[in-house]
Amino acid sequence: MSDTLLKKVWDLHTVRRLPSGQTQLFIGLHLVHEVTSPQAFDMLRLRGRPVAFPGRTFATVDHIVPTDTTARPFADDMAEQMLVTLERNCREHGVPLFDLTSADQGIVHVIGPELGLTQPGMTIACGDSHTSTHGAFGSVAFGIGTSQVRDVLASQCLAMEPLKVRRIDVTGSLHPGVFAKDVILAIIRVLGVNGGVGFAYEYGGPAVERMTMDERMTVCNMSIEGGARVGYVNPDRDTVDYLRGRRFAPTGDAFERAAERWLRYASAPDAAYDDRVAIDASNIGPMVTFGTNPGQSVAVDERVPAPADVSADARNGLADALAYMDLRPGAPIAGTRVDVAFIGSCTNGRLSDLQAAAAIVRGRRVAKHVRALVVPGSRRVAGEAERLGLHEIFQEAGFEWRAAGCSMCLAMNPDRLQGRELSASSSNRNFKGRQGSPTGRTLLMSPAMVAAAAVAGEVTDVRRLAGEPKR
Repeated sequence: MSDTLLKKVWDLHTVRRLPSGQTQLFIGLHLVHEVTSPQAFDMLRLRGRPVAFPGRTFATVDHIVPTDTTARPFADDMAEQMLVTLERNCREHGVPLFDLTSADQGIVHVIGPELGLTQPGMTIACGDSHTSTHGAFGSVAFGIGTSQVRDVLASQCLAMEPLKVRRIDVTGSLHPGVFAKDVILAIIRVLGVNGGVGFAYEYGGPAVERMTMDERMTVCNMSIEGGARVGYVNPDRDTVDYLRGRRFAPTGDAFERAAERWLRYASAPDAAYDDRVAIDASNIGPMVTFGTNPGQSVAVDERVPAPADVSADARNGLADALAYMDLRPGAPIAGTRVDVAFIGSCTNGRLSDLQAAAAIVRGRRVAKHVRALVVPGSRRVAGEAERLGLHEIFQEAGFEWRAAGCSMCLAMNPDRLQGRELSASSSNRNFKGRQGSPTGRTLLMSPAMVAAAAVAGEVTDVRRLAGEPKR
């Protein structure tokens, strides 16, 4: 069929067309966590309804858990009650829960792939906006609100608006020191934070095809920051190899049959797209956000834009962002002093992210004025990192090595900015107040760039540090 992956998966999961023009979609995998599920379960309880397919729902704890200690009860009573509520709801409805006693606990968008729950051709929903991460496997994955969490729990279906498809080809090759995080920040810079509204983004081209599954997850993760509802990469042999042997993946002959089916979900070579964009990977440098949305970014060797550099429509937003960030128009972004360095999140909390950062900090020390944290995306990631000795590299450099969780990505746990602190962060959002302080400031960048900023005490080009001798 000359169809895109989106159309193939959408059609396979269509229950019926609704009079509203929406599609009633069957949801193959539902992921829940402690923040957006309590009210949804309560709504089911009020109606006396069970979870329709408890075997298709999996729960974890990630957003509110402290990463410096996992001792119960939590110091934050609200966080403790949210966890108690999730435990009760999962027990009552027979939903598997990866809690703090489980070796599989971690950020929902990290554990889904590493357990093999995420598979090509699936529809996947979760009450978290970064569910698009799972599209790296050739699934159609999207974040939903609490009332929709209720709908999936009650019926395993959702009413969804049809989506257009924009193909984004990343051509050429990335230079050393440039990572998947830089690619997606560059894409959002070009297309804008609202450019993907109404679209699914299909990422392809030689640079994407050469990416590891971890890197593809980083790109798909931030599709929502570009306004897209869905972001995906067509499944290939790398996808199949990643899933082989995962706990919830098929085994034996069933796996081989599944692999053949997974590969057929890929968009046809002659598939028709609603829009196509090409971006040359060789033109992408290490990226740093300077403003208060992920579209406001520059390469590390560029300068903060001045009003004359942007369209008339963008000037007010630029002036507001620079005033909040306390950055001067026309100034180099390199050299901006940082107070906090955070490596982690569902965007960049996987083993390869930690390895890239550790390669920069090995044999170096964090600047004296910088508070630096490394937070693995899951207990499994933490265990693998510790077996490789990465935790020792970070600790010797002056980083805090934390337990798995969302941590400083968002202000729902004790890991927060204080006052006007400025954070170099490998997370996904630089909104005002996102990292906990209403006046705190965030610069998004790759884990390697965060590591470089932690060591230098200021925004610095990771390519320069990579070439310097270490102590």
